[in-house]
Amino acid sequence: MRNSKGLRPEFGGEGVANDMEFQWSRVLERLKTEFDDGVFNSWFKPLALVNVDEGCAVMAAPTRFMRNWLQSNYAERIRLAWSKENPDVTEIDIIVLSGFRSADKGSLLDNDERDEVEAGEKPRKKAAPAKRQSSSAARPSPATRVVQNNAGSDFGAPLDPRFTFDSFVVGKSNELAYAAARRVAENTAVHFNPLFLHGGVGLGKTHLMHAIAWANQQMFPERRVVYLSAEQFMYQFISSIRFKDTMSFKQKFRSVDLLMIDDLQFIANKESTQEEFFHTFNALIDHHHQVVISADRSPTDLEGIEERIRSRLGWGLVADIHPTDYELRLGILQQKANTVPEVEIKTEVLEFLAKRISSNVRELEGALNRMIAHATLIGRPITMEMTQEVLQDLLRANDRRVTIDEIQRRVADYFNIRLSDLLSSRRARQVARPRQIAMYLAKALTSKSLPEIGRQFGGRDHTTVMHAVKRIDELRQTDSVLEEDILHLERIFST
Repeated sequence: MRNSKGLRPEFGGEGVANDMEFQWSRVLERLKTEFDDGVFNSWFKPLALVNVDEGCAVMAAPTRFMRNWLQSNYAERIRLAWSKENPDVTEIDIIVLSGFRSADKGSLLDNDERDEVEAGEKPRKKAAPAKRQSSSAARPSPATRVVQNNAGSDFGAPLDPRFTFDSFVVGKSNELAYAAARRVAENTAVHFNPLFLHGGVGLGKTHLMHAIAWANQQMFPERRVVYLSAEQFMYQFISSIRFKDTMSFKQKFRSVDLLMIDDLQFIANKESTQEEFFHTFNALIDHHHQVVISADRSPTDLEGIEERIRSRLGWGLVADIHPTDYELRLGILQQKANTVPEVEIKTEVLEFLAKRISSNVRELEGALNRMIAHATLIGRPITMEMTQEVLQDLLRANDRRVTIDEIQRRVADYFNIRLSDLLSSRRARQVARPRQIAMYLAKALTSKSLPEIGRQFGGRDHTTVMHAVKRIDELRQTDSVLEEDILHLERIFST
């Protein structure tokens, strides 16, 4: 007779089952205190308790992707949380099972599935999932439905519940991208396809893509919405080749209603992945299925991406998200501060942060989070003095924060050449000299190493950067026009 500890009521009695469910709820509470709401809701809340038996806690995740990510990144944290709650638990196992509700509602495995799990077997795949309950209380909320339909597939990534249209602050720098994203989210067909979002790090591209998925699935719950990064797309494509299952890969991606791929620049110079992306893209567009793509640069400036792909990415609407201005940064901080009413943050502190931290939204919000954490943990009120003390390293870094991307864009604009030419292998004088000036400024105004600078200039060797720096140094002594150009550019970056 099997040990009944931790089994469902059918196997070990209702009292034991309730005890295990209580322990599982306590484990979730421990995890919730360790991680922020976004991580917890995306990775831990969708788990369901299957069984605890012979020192092993078995939990179910709705997708292989989620199971693999949890095992790679959070398995030990989950095991420690279990061992603190139940010292008899010395190991954990995460299996893949669809058809259950979120973890706070418990598991909905049927009797046959439970028998197979108890026997250590993979549950049989059902031809069609049976309806568990007919009452409205059993149906997931719209937000839960998005997670199940998107991350609940074997090939989509989980959505962050914080990233919705309601939490996105709109300003002049992102109003076009926001309006286009709303149009895509609220309609099953729009006149521009694809929607291509581009901008620097931390400006809101990923936020908008998640918001599109949430809103679209809430308005049209029957649609298949998939969001993932270009890196995940590449990984799944490589896996399909390895396991000789490319046909299944093609069918999955070409049957979705709304496909969103983030950070397309990561498949640069990946010829096979780009080939598959090209055909997937064409298939979806031909069948009038919406595509949303994001990258750090516009389609014409994407180095390492095939020309035919760049051309097709420009078919629809290309929306640039510019660096934030002071008003937008202040609005973002005010919205963030309103979510923490128990901590008083004076307007002068928010205005100070909005002026001093202008690099990107993530760093701005991170600074405010540090202030809030310091205030709640140490018990000090948030004042200007305290702000300057706690954030002195961040404020010092932002006093002279210039990125290589910014240098490249400014130099290209100043000399009236295309950014793609600046990063290309062209050696014409009208391109080569501005390229050397940009490398020289990157070395002078950033802390990046020569190899890092070379990589951002089309994958050049560090010796090329060394030669450029030396050459510009020499020319500044004899060429007054070049000297004036460089001084003008340096003044631009110092303001």
